[in-house]
Amino acid sequence: MDSELRDSATTLMERIVQLKDSLDYDQKVERVEEIDQLMAGPTFWDDQEKAQELIKELQRLNAVIKPMQKLVTGAGDIEVLMEFAEMEEGDSSLDELRQTVDKLSKDLESMELQASMKNPEDAGNAYMTIQAGEGGTDAADFCEMLMRMYLRWFEVNDYDVEIVDQSEGEEAGLRNVTMHVKGDYAFGYLKGETGNHRLVRISPFDSAGRRHTSFAAVDVIPDLGETEVIEVDWDKDVREDTYRSGGAGGQHVNKTDSAVRLTHLSTNVVVQCQSERSQHKNRAAARKMLQAKLFQIEQDKQSAATAARRGEKSKIGFGGQTIRHYVLQPQQFVKDDRMDLKLSNPFEILDGDLDELIEAYQRWSIAK
Repeated sequence: MDSELRDSATTLMERIVQLKDSLDYDQKVERVEEIDQLMAGPTFWDDQEKAQELIKELQRLNAVIKPMQKLVTGAGDIEVLMEFAEMEEGDSSLDELRQTVDKLSKDLESMELQASMKNPEDAGNAYMTIQAGEGGTDAADFCEMLMRMYLRWFEVNDYDVEIVDQSEGEEAGLRNVTMHVKGDYAFGYLKGETGNHRLVRISPFDSAGRRHTSFAAVDVIPDLGETEVIEVDWDKDVREDTYRSGGAGGQHVNKTDSAVRLTHLSTNVVVQCQSERSQHKNRAAARKMLQAKLFQIEQDKQSAATAARRGEKSKIGFGGQTIRHYVLQPQQFVKDDRMDLKLSNPFEILDGDLDELIEAYQRWSIAK
């Protein structure tokens, strides 16, 4: 067997063992068995709040255990294939070993990045808001382009998504959109997208065919569930406005003031929800988003790294700090200023191929 392949396979198995130990894998498996036994008990649902907490804990544990189990199984497969490769004269086992090592190396890198997300909120769902900035109709179109880009990435990575709120542009595109992204480590992977984004292209809305620059801001906050980590007096601290939902939704949506907008008076943070027919449900969803935004503000105050991630959230346009540039003319590239990373496939990225950018941000944030 090729000595380089043998060394790669051996090193890979050692890294898997190290990661397994660092994640306290065996203890997590034992805890899952304990929770499964509690859930099987006849009194499990007597305390609804405690039951929900245990279910969330189980989800967080399984988000680590399941991919780690695949790595452990893969390491066992590599060990068997190495034995076969030593005994066989042909190349069939060698080829299979090489393919297994390549695939498992990628899976391990993804798991190592996931393991670096140590904050409790990293493992959960997220809210993503995209807002058009300077650039007029081009900015509204860019806002919709970014929404489509993220929706493609969500689909490929098996995330569920719900449009919570959406405002159409005057001529085309969107002025803003808020999406609820559901899946393991949604916030952990998406939080690096927060900041101002810039698009340079020949505008399809300019009859003279001139190059235009437009801006949009992305904001990602964690879904904290029903946990009230920030104390809010909903009667005194928050102004509530109701209005008729816009866009598709059926006759009921358009005839009733079911949409809810909440404004936190001291911080001027605004959230709104119109995805449900029920005003009560929209209010509950908006309160969750407001809690999450206030929590994120507190986190940002305490974290210089987060401030860098958000590009200091300045104005959404010229003179503001931009984290990422999408240049389609005259050159074609995407550049992330934080990592000084430049990629030459902007159309593929705008079509949802975000893995390299997201993983690069994770490595950069670990190094920071």
